[in-house]
Amino acid sequence: MTHSSYDDQVEREIRAAAAHLGRRRFLTVTGAAAALAFATNLPGTAQAASSTYDAARIADNPFTLGVASGDPRSDSVVLWTRLAPRPFEVGGGLPRKKVQVRWEVAHDERFRRVVRRGTTSAYAEFNHTVHVEPAGLEPGRTYYFRFRTGKWISEVGRTRTAPAAQARVSDLSFGLVSCQAYHDGYFTAYRHLADEDLDAVFHLGDYLYEYAVNSVGGARNYTDRTLPEVFNRETVKLEDYRLRYALYKTDPDLKAAHAAHPFIVTWDDHETENNYADDTPENDVPPAEFLIRRAAAYRAYWENQPLRAPQRPNGPDMRLYRRLQYGRLAQFDILDTRQYRSDQAYGDGWQVPGPESTDPSRTITGAEQERWLIDGWRRSKAVWNVVPQQVTFAERRSTDKPGYKLSMDSWDGYPASRERVLAGAESAGVDNLVVLTGDVHVHYAFDIKRDFAKPDSRTVGVEFVTTSVASGKDGVEKPDNWDRYMKANPHLRFYNGKRGYVALTLDGEQARADYKTVPYITRPGAPIQTVASYATEAGNPGLHQV
Repeated sequence: MTHSSYDDQVEREIRAAAAHLGRRRFLTVTGAAAALAFATNLPGTAQAASSTYDAARIADNPFTLGVASGDPRSDSVVLWTRLAPRPFEVGGGLPRKKVQVRWEVAHDERFRRVVRRGTTSAYAEFNHTVHVEPAGLEPGRTYYFRFRTGKWISEVGRTRTAPAAQARVSDLSFGLVSCQAYHDGYFTAYRHLADEDLDAVFHLGDYLYEYAVNSVGGARNYTDRTLPEVFNRETVKLEDYRLRYALYKTDPDLKAAHAAHPFIVTWDDHETENNYADDTPENDVPPAEFLIRRAAAYRAYWENQPLRAPQRPNGPDMRLYRRLQYGRLAQFDILDTRQYRSDQAYGDGWQVPGPESTDPSRTITGAEQERWLIDGWRRSKAVWNVVPQQVTFAERRSTDKPGYKLSMDSWDGYPASRERVLAGAESAGVDNLVVLTGDVHVHYAFDIKRDFAKPDSRTVGVEFVTTSVASGKDGVEKPDNWDRYMKANPHLRFYNGKRGYVALTLDGEQARADYKTVPYITRPGAPIQTVASYATEAGNPGLHQV
């Protein structure tokens, strides 16, 4: 069976299941619904392809999408690659058979001191992606890794484990990135990020966009290549999402960043569909129909990110929120504010707040994740409690006049949810709260107020918002609404609309964000500059310019 006919068969099966099941948990009801969970053709099941393809027959380099690592623990890190000698074809140019892949981890990039090695299978059912979790590594140490299959050897990746849970860590450094619309420009910021000295990179959502990419790559305006027609459509099916990841991961700047640093990822909306909320899509598609799309998107996301086995999705469900410990210095609670949220109030744009948006039953995290977050804070012994997540947490009023509007897609559209989280942080005794955010295609620095309606209320934390890597094209340093926003939101300390990333440094005394931008992305080769730096002191929340 060809890849195309196989995917068509899966599509028919899951649509047949959805036609008979109309409620949220429909995938657990019948044997037919198991097809929606993509469980009937996964490794370890009777229907899975069991034969092995001879890797010696792979004639072209299969490591076209590079290597990656992620989710560091003190004794392990996830290693990732995908075999795809022809990445812009369905199936990547390989048959529907598993391929044996060898992996190595070493202290040195020439692999003279190999510390771990093994063999794993790249299953066709997972689009020949590989997720390896080598154990027994040393805490807080840099390692190098690579993969082999047949006569081919991948490029070398560099990664780093987290410090031991009880280690006294002097400082940590991280990159913050988000929103990389391929069709809006080059990923130049990633080339500079690859040269940074970082412990890890937090990707805060919108790793890809579901929108069509034309033959010249949109704003990239290629003159030396033509992209296949398969990209010039919106991603809806599993095949579409897989191909879109292939397009993004062939970008040399993104490949360089993944090879240089471990990534800790979370999604926002565009990895599936713009502004969806739980099982409610952007348009009028029935929820059961949308969950078929969500299952495809979540499956492709896990396949193409350096995520651990517990994050592997079950149909349209995927447990992405998780906790990482970096010694006694920092605890990271990575959130998912998309999968469990109530539908946006008054639509998903900017609206005047009212009874619908302020309803105390509304949630952006879901009750279970909210309890998990607050319970984790109660047990935390870390100096810094850091929350990497997707959408703006601090209040953003459109104007300082009556009738101001708020974004219904951000935490402003879920103020009761935000209040419960802030009350939970207060009851847990969190002194140094830092929220990390993407989504909005601009750099922001916020003080988090205990009561945003009272500018002189207590500052209980800070929020660092990173601009986009590419979304929004070149951007401008001072957006048109700059004066209005700065006046309406006195807790907003910094605002810049260019593309780039944030370099975050934590130590025992302060958390510091260096805001970096490039002057353009609609052509390659832009330089990088630090346009502002803001810090908050441990035990004394509130931003000051450095």
